[in-house]
Amino acid sequence: MPNGHGADGNTTADGDGVVDADGAVGGSGAADREALRVDRVIDGLRAFGANYTEFTRRFATWLGLHSTDAAALVEILYAEDQGTPLSPARLSERVSLSSGATAILLKRLEQAGHIVRTRESADRRVVTLRSSPDIRPRAIAFFGPYSERMAEAMAAYSPREIQRFEEFLGTLRTTMDALLTEEYEGGGPSFPAS
Repeated sequence: MPNGHGADGNTTADGDGVVDADGAVGGSGAADREALRVDRVIDGLRAFGANYTEFTRRFATWLGLHSTDAAALVEILYAEDQGTPLSPARLSERVSLSSGATAILLKRLEQAGHIVRTRESADRRVVTLRSSPDIRPRAIAFFGPYSERMAEAMAAYSPREIQRFEEFLGTLRTTMDALLTEEYEGGGPSFPAS
C-alpha cells in the first residue's frame, strides 16, 4: 500500500531529514522522523500480514486444499482454540464469502473429513463448526514451529511492552473494522465528482 515514504514511496531518512528520490533533503525535524517511523510500522504490519497469508497458502498446499478452504479451516481451528467456535454465518463473515459459497466450502471440508458440524446450543437450529479429530494433529504439526518461534520472539519483550502492543493492535483493529463498516461497506469509497 503506497504510503509516500520508504520502500513504497521513494523517500528515505538520513540524519538531518528526509531525502527524496532526487537526493534533496527537505523538512527536517521530529515530525518527519515520526512520519517515517509510522510508515515503517505500517509497512511491518503489512509484511507480517503477507507472511501470515503465505503460511495459510502453504498449509493449503500441504493439505491439498484450495487456499480459501484452508483459510476457513484455520479460522475454525483458531476459534476453537479461543473457546469461541464459529457458526457458518460467523465463518462467512471471517472469510468474506456469501452464505451460499460458505455452505459449499463447508460441504467440501466436511467431505474431506476436516470438519464436523454439531448442534451444541439449546437452540437446535444453531450449527457449530468443529475441526475433526484427524485434522487437529496435522494442524498442530504444521503450525507448531510457527507458534514456538512467535512465542520465542515475544519473550524478548516485557509484560508492559506486550500490553502496549496489545493496546496498539486493538486500536488498529477497531479503526480497520470501523473503516470497513462505514467507508468501505459497498466495496470502497466513492469516487470524487469530476
